[in-house]
Amino acid sequence: MSRTVTLQAARARQPGVVAPSPCISVCRLDDGNSHCVGCHRTLTEISAWSRLDDEAKLAVWRDIEARQGIAP
Repeated sequence: MSRTVTLQAARARQPGVVAPSPCISVCRLDDGNSHCVGCHRTLTEISAWSRLDDEAKLAVWRDIEARQGIAP
């Protein structure tokens, strides 16, 4: 079962961070190995995260929320 993760909740956990990490320490790939069931990022997004600027991280956040069916 996956959890819902949102940028708003991540910002509450990491005050003052423009583009906080979506990681919630539930690191496991879905059955199709397409994304993490915890943070909903792809392996490519996870591996690139530390090198992304805030704008790119916010783009990943939009993708994460879209994967969960959360409207912007």
